[in-house]
Amino acid sequence: MTKLETNYRQAFGQSAALYERALERFPNGVTHDGRFMRPFPVYIDRAQESRKWSVEGREIIDYWMGHGSLILGHSHPLIVEAIAEQAARGTHYGACHELEIEWADMIRQLMPSAETVRFVSSGTEATLMAIRLARTFTGRRKVIKFRGHYHGWHDQVLDGVGPGNKQPMPGVLREVFDTLISLPEVNLDRVADILRRDNDVACLILEPTGAMFGGVELSDDIVPGLRELTERHGVIFVMDEVVTGFRCAPGGAQEHYGVRPDLSTLAKIVAAGLNGGALVGRADIMELLELRDDAEWQTDKKMLHYGTFNANPLSAAAGIAMLRRIADGRDIAVANERAAELRTRMTEVLAANGLDDWRVYGSFSGFKILSAGTATADRRGDADMLHAIRQALLLNGVDCMGVDGLTSSVHTTEDVERTAEAFDGAISLLRRDGIIP
Repeated sequence: MTKLETNYRQAFGQSAALYERALERFPNGVTHDGRFMRPFPVYIDRAQESRKWSVEGREIIDYWMGHGSLILGHSHPLIVEAIAEQAARGTHYGACHELEIEWADMIRQLMPSAETVRFVSSGTEATLMAIRLARTFTGRRKVIKFRGHYHGWHDQVLDGVGPGNKQPMPGVLREVFDTLISLPEVNLDRVADILRRDNDVACLILEPTGAMFGGVELSDDIVPGLRELTERHGVIFVMDEVVTGFRCAPGGAQEHYGVRPDLSTLAKIVAAGLNGGALVGRADIMELLELRDDAEWQTDKKMLHYGTFNANPLSAAAGIAMLRRIADGRDIAVANERAAELRTRMTEVLAANGLDDWRVYGSFSGFKILSAGTATADRRGDADMLHAIRQALLLNGVDCMGVDGLTSSVHTTEDVERTAEAFDGAISLLRRDGIIP
């Protein structure tokens, strides 16, 4: 056991005890693969603005921001008030309600490509629906995606395992896996070649800022180029805006790039940190969700869709409050500015420590820490290094999503400076234990 791990265990003893209980109840002791951490995760008691507090009472600057859903930070008064007021009126009507109309109106106002809206409960559900609708609309089977671009955990978008990702992931049928064209990089010539040769492609889906919110950056011509290619070949262009929606700009990445996709998937910010998501897009595609008094339509066209928590009134109330707040773009601009400041300061820390093979980069309100031992586009890397970096940062009062982070509009310049100091302290701990040279 390294001294770093010993220090970590001593600092977060109550979390260790909770993890022992969790191990008896959950696989790996966690409820989300991304929350797994060695030797155990830190358990959080409460959160406010840019901070959260562990069960031990340790104050932590947070860059998870609710997996990207909290661009206004934790427990924003507008969101808390909206949720509290709606909870008193009812948490689930099992019926239509006016809030769902207002919620859809806000999305359509900010995102002109959203001719029609259908609410779901998560980003995974949104991408699943997008692909099924694309297949229904086009009568084609195949899906093009790009390695490292995450679109949820359903069978239709899992790249596979093994060298070159040639084998389906456990539980994914070979017949389903074979309908997925997973390209190692976003290359317009390669996509053009596939679309010329294969007339069975239903849709192309991508994260518009690159894998993992800019983890693998795209040149500015990529998104417009893909839009042109898909339109030329009658392929549905799906922009996965689960992370980028209302974060890159009030109208999402599609506003930033000036591109109008056929379908867009939304979650996270759209529901203000509660469960919720949406599929939005062209009315002639979305109409395949309609019930009609037409037997042939119902049999051959209508795509089934249910969902107990679709447009849940709590999520709708929170989502409306969120979208009204960010509509003028000021909160988004602040989050972007803080991230840029943070990338600059962390880069200065790397230079001061002589770590020439490390890099801090990113775009919009995100940042990534890249070293020889951290993950690349395929989300693989030295697991021990990843856990050590996170342990060292937590001991210095900062929590990142592994080596990634997202800022909010309530992160301050003081947070930036404290994070730079914490990064410097974390490097010292890693060096002390010989984890880095």
